[in-house]
Amino acid sequence: MKEAEDSSRRRFLKTGSLLGLAAAFSPRTIADAFTNSNSKTNQMENSMTRTSATQLQTDKAAIRPFQFNFSDAELADLRRRVNATKWPDREQVPDASQGVQLATMQKLARYWGTDYDWRKGEAKLKAVPHFVTELDGLDIHFIHVRSKHENALPMIVTHGWPGSIIEQMKIIEPLTNPTAHGGTAAEAFHLVIPSLPGYGFSGKPTKPGWNPVSIAKAWATLMERLGYTKYVAQGGDWGNAVSEVMALQQPPGLLGIHTNMAATVPAEISKAMASGTPPSGLSLDEKHAWDQLDDFYKNGLGYALEMNNRPQTLYGIADSPVGLAAWMLDHDIRSYQMIARAFDGKPEGLTKDDILDNVTLYWLTNTAISSARLYWDARHNLPPGGFFDVRGIKIPVAVSAFAEEIYQAPKSWAEKAYPRLIFYNKHDKGTHFAAWEQPELFVSDLRAAFKSLR
Repeated sequence: MKEAEDSSRRRFLKTGSLLGLAAAFSPRTIADAFTNSNSKTNQMENSMTRTSATQLQTDKAAIRPFQFNFSDAELADLRRRVNATKWPDREQVPDASQGVQLATMQKLARYWGTDYDWRKGEAKLKAVPHFVTELDGLDIHFIHVRSKHENALPMIVTHGWPGSIIEQMKIIEPLTNPTAHGGTAAEAFHLVIPSLPGYGFSGKPTKPGWNPVSIAKAWATLMERLGYTKYVAQGGDWGNAVSEVMALQQPPGLLGIHTNMAATVPAEISKAMASGTPPSGLSLDEKHAWDQLDDFYKNGLGYALEMNNRPQTLYGIADSPVGLAAWMLDHDIRSYQMIARAFDGKPEGLTKDDILDNVTLYWLTNTAISSARLYWDARHNLPPGGFFDVRGIKIPVAVSAFAEEIYQAPKSWAEKAYPRLIFYNKHDKGTHFAAWEQPELFVSDLRAAFKSLR
């Protein structure tokens, strides 16, 4: 029975369920998808206090300064809910095979409900300039930091789930001000860091139609609206999907992309995955990637399958902050283990505050379910395709392969997937949240990756 279940699950993934992304298609199909995709949406519900001197402008294309504030009452309510958590029984096994462990969540809740201070993380967010502009009927929030250095390269950086703009906060200063962080003026970037639709401070779509295809088109419009005629794009997770679709759409001005979660799995590997038997002749790196993918397909997709199919059912994570935190921690086993160690007093890249800043932003903006709908939209409104399928990108691509990502893309696969591979670097550490967890390695890679495109 178990073998039949595993085979069925693999076939399900092979037909496009893996994270719900259907972006493995040609530019022509992308155009067709745009024709059939309804991305008309309403504005974000007012779940936070926001003020802006220009917020009442009638020009929909205006770039409007954006400010935010959460009241003491909202923070007090959050703490009350954390401390009032109704706990389940402990898991039956000594490891995380049944999910996020009770001891980890109780340590997290104990800190969240007592010593954690949102205002510290909020101050860091407020230290950078925030803006909002309307794209396809939806207010899209973004951070925009221009370098003081002449000839800085504009770059749009996209987060994923369960991430947010908080993932990119550590890379802003070294990328925009490289001379103060071991770099040269010639390595400077102007940074645009948007919140995905339904995430953070961006509007919440009220109709289907926002998915990697429509988001990629919106990001190109945003860069044009900001006056950037030449730029690059970067992303991991959904950010990779959006960046790769931008590369397929080839908007004027896009020079190349960088990904820290590359889509390089060859068709023959995807086909073999459905049967569960690795092909002969795999190199050590390729077999390692196979093993990582095989484990993720078998054990790591629970969250994605639910959000692919029934995101609205997740009322519990919108009502319980501890439920939300557990859901977000259970993304992939290696990042979960790294986060669990942080609450055991052994931080490795992410601190307890880092982790809770991100979860708290989801809570305060009430985006637990609106963010989950991105999975549903990609699953239901785009042609079939797997998240890691090769997409046929023709423009320059740079790849950073971190050791404990969902899978560490082998260079051999990257060279086949991206005919114009301009940079590849394999790291012996780092999980799913590269910019957040390993900012120094991440910054170094980006400086090197785009050197030839400046």
